[in-house]
Amino acid sequence: MSAPDLSALTGLRSGKPTFYPQYRGAAERLERVVYALELISRALVRTVEGPETLICAVAEAARAHLSARWVAFALTDGTLPDAGPRRLVLGPDATPFLVDNVEGPPLPDEVVSVLEDIRRGSIEQDTEVAPHRAFVPIVLDGGTAGAIAAWTPEHRVLDTTDRAVLSILASQTAVALQNSALYQRGQLLLHRAELAYQEANRSAADLQARNEELEATLRELALTQRRLGAAHRHQALDEERHRIARELHDSVTQAVLSAGMQIEVCRSEIPTEERSERLDLAKELTRRAVEQLRSAIYALNRTSDADRSSLPEMLEQLRVAHTPAELDIAVRVGGTPVELSGDAEHSLLRIAGEALFNAAVHANATRAILRLTYSPDSVLLSVADDGDGDPARMRLMLKLADGNDLDGRHRGLANMKARAHELGGTLEVRRARIGGVRIAVRIPVRRPAAPATTGELQ
Repeated sequence: MSAPDLSALTGLRSGKPTFYPQYRGAAERLERVVYALELISRALVRTVEGPETLICAVAEAARAHLSARWVAFALTDGTLPDAGPRRLVLGPDATPFLVDNVEGPPLPDEVVSVLEDIRRGSIEQDTEVAPHRAFVPIVLDGGTAGAIAAWTPEHRVLDTTDRAVLSILASQTAVALQNSALYQRGQLLLHRAELAYQEANRSAADLQARNEELEATLRELALTQRRLGAAHRHQALDEERHRIARELHDSVTQAVLSAGMQIEVCRSEIPTEERSERLDLAKELTRRAVEQLRSAIYALNRTSDADRSSLPEMLEQLRVAHTPAELDIAVRVGGTPVELSGDAEHSLLRIAGEALFNAAVHANATRAILRLTYSPDSVLLSVADDGDGDPARMRLMLKLADGNDLDGRHRGLANMKARAHELGGTLEVRRARIGGVRIAVRIPVRRPAAPATTGELQ
């Protein structure tokens, strides 16, 4: 047989005996390059799966292209801080494991030494390809971010084509790592934004609910305020009615009752001259009652304290003009007089008048001692008589009048106690030394605040 026609087998016409082996080598390299580029593209499209998946795919692409026994990937300390893992190795069985993990198979000393050099940054930016080892730096923004190293078996010799493929793989890996880190950070920010949005929605719903509760509370408060205002108005009206009733009881009622007593005496068998005198007294008491009624009406409409007499003077006038003639009254004033408000002096005067009237009308007293004692912190007003009144019974009537006396009985005692309490004081009913009842009222003295000194103002 004749020799085979090489031109018929290859489609090329050449007389050189070495052309076919070169062509076959070039074709094999081209196939390896195309396959390597396909592996690189498959690895780089996994950027969104995370840095660890990307690095494993890159190392596997290098291992498959070079038929490598060991493939090492590492990043230099301080570069790509968001990328991870920092170091990874593929062994002869193509199983990846992290170098920083304490568990895993032992590594060759040469692989460990290269990993440490890459971590410390003791590498050059030029690609180094030896017959059975490749070392390709990962260059990013003009600096070395890490490197890929591979060790091949004896039958796999590295050449310039492998160098170019590894350089492409390294440069694209740097960009892919940065993009992966940015993508993962963006995903983290998106997740945080979604959580913040959900929290904002919850906060908005909570604020809306609180706003509705607040509006309901404000409506309830407005309703309560209207009710409270109505209650205050009713209370003010009641207090005004009680004040008017107390003024009339403590002034006009006493004069009218005294006039009635004189008329009742005139109905009995008494001399004509005495009857005439008592009728004149009843007429005078009636006139006085009318005057007191007018005075009470005037006082209810007058709030000024101007042109008023002192309390001792008013008590002396009370002794002379406003009590039954049968009662002998002695007025005694002790201590240094202090200035009292008009309301306080008016209340003390009314208490004294009520006590004297009760002594004359109800206790059949003939003598009474009205004592006014001033002290630095309080004022004591006491009325003692020699009548037949019972202090224990009066205290009992006072308690009954506080809670159950609705028909006006014992209103005088209740009025005296109420006036004392309004002034911040107390009322006591005791046995008098002269035989009858002693009613004592003690009220505090409210002194005006001292003016601020120059130093205090400064």
